[in-house]
Amino acid sequence: MNREPLSKYRFSEAEKQKLRAEITAFFRDEMEQEWGIIATDKIMDFFLGTMGDMIYNKALDDSQLWFKRLMDNAEADFYSLYKC
Repeated sequence: MNREPLSKYRFSEAEKQKLRAEITAFFRDEMEQEWGIIATDKIMDFFLGTMGDMIYNKALDDSQLWFKRLMDNAEADFYSLYKC
C-alpha cells in the first residue's frame, strides 16, 4: 500500500500517535477488535487517501464562507462610521 497520505498531510509524530490511539480505541470499544500499529496505520492511510482531500477542501470552503461573513460585517461597520 502506498504510504503517501500520511506524508501528504504532514502530521507531526504526536498527531499520528493521537490518531492511532483514537482508531485503536474505536475498534476496541465499538468492534471489540484489537489492532496493532501496522493495521492502524493502514486504516489511517485508507481513510486519508479516500476522504482526506474532500475533508480538506470542505474545511477551505467553510473558512472562505466564515471570512466572507467577517468581511461583510467589517464593511458594514466601516460604513456605520460615516457622518450623516
